[in-house]
Amino acid sequence: MSTADLLSEFTSSGEFYAVDVERSAVIDARHQMLGDLMREQGLDGILLSRPSNFAWFTTGGDSTRGSWNDVVSSLFITPDARVVLSRNTDSTQLFDRQIPGLGFQLKERVWTESRDVLMGYICRSRNVACDQPFENCPDVSLHLAGMRLPLSDQEMKTLVRAGTIVAHAVEATARGFRRGETEAEVAGQIAHRLLRHSAIPVRIQVWADGQGERYRHWGFGEAPIEQFCTLTAVARLNGLHVGVSRTVSFGTPTKELRSAHLDCLLVESTGIFFSQKQWEIDETWSRVERIYDKFGHTEEWHFSDQGCVTGYELCEAPITPRSEYRLQAGMPVYWQSSIGPALVSDTVLISDDGLSIVTRMENWPRVDIDVKGVTLSRPDILVRPE
Repeated sequence: MSTADLLSEFTSSGEFYAVDVERSAVIDARHQMLGDLMREQGLDGILLSRPSNFAWFTTGGDSTRGSWNDVVSSLFITPDARVVLSRNTDSTQLFDRQIPGLGFQLKERVWTESRDVLMGYICRSRNVACDQPFENCPDVSLHLAGMRLPLSDQEMKTLVRAGTIVAHAVEATARGFRRGETEAEVAGQIAHRLLRHSAIPVRIQVWADGQGERYRHWGFGEAPIEQFCTLTAVARLNGLHVGVSRTVSFGTPTKELRSAHLDCLLVESTGIFFSQKQWEIDETWSRVERIYDKFGHTEEWHFSDQGCVTGYELCEAPITPRSEYRLQAGMPVYWQSSIGPALVSDTVLISDDGLSIVTRMENWPRVDIDVKGVTLSRPDILVRPE
């Protein structure tokens, strides 16, 4: 089958009228990026099955039924056409709610047939690359990872909105839950506040009374909250991920918690301040590691992840020593610092003019942290009546 025959099966997406001009322009630009990759690799098409790549290409479309483990559609991209591969039970909702009027075409099968059958049909007799293992298709996932960032102007606005939603959900829950409620009950309150604003909970952690000191990646359980608690939420809005933590104490915090929390703020604030465009992650990390050492917490960072460059994947690039990943304007970074019973995390967005914290505090106590002569206003421990 010739290339001309392949392309004749689909109408050029450029012939469709765009309802959302701004969003359509971003999709067109990304289509051009994939077109360039196809020409470089000698490909007839690219099959996008990962929800993160579907969301990236469509600037926020969701190819799942809520959980990224329940994928209902894929994208088949040729140099001129973009085609949704789906079952008949999901295609109408996709086109009405996720990608309306954006130049996508449809290939569908009945729900009784596996989507893999349709994907196999599309790939047959064509030189098609994929973003995850499928039949004998070459994998171009590394190429795609380099395309998902930096974010567009529209996506940065979405990220800021997500930051507001997630910070509010955590802070409102911290102000309102009752002493003696379990970690699971409080986690449910966070999830409720997120879902009310269409933000999908990806990770919720509720550390009651120092639980996180024993298990740094603890989620939540049935333990009642008696003295203090750290609440963490990572959520997804229109495909983009944002995370934040806040700590609350019933009565005056212990000296151990107060000291650990302040040291965590120093560590995290250093990471935030030195998340600068054109820096490699290792350059930023070396400053953070020095703060751990300076305040006598040399081993603490070994016990927990320290964060990541985030985006359409929860972790686009981890923050690790010796990482050569280069930060750029338009990249969101999730910083997560833990020392003993304390955990602090926020999401920042690198820009040409510096950076901004997207998980901004609302009605929350603050403490000023000085980094290289610059004062950062950071979240203190919320003290509630005993």
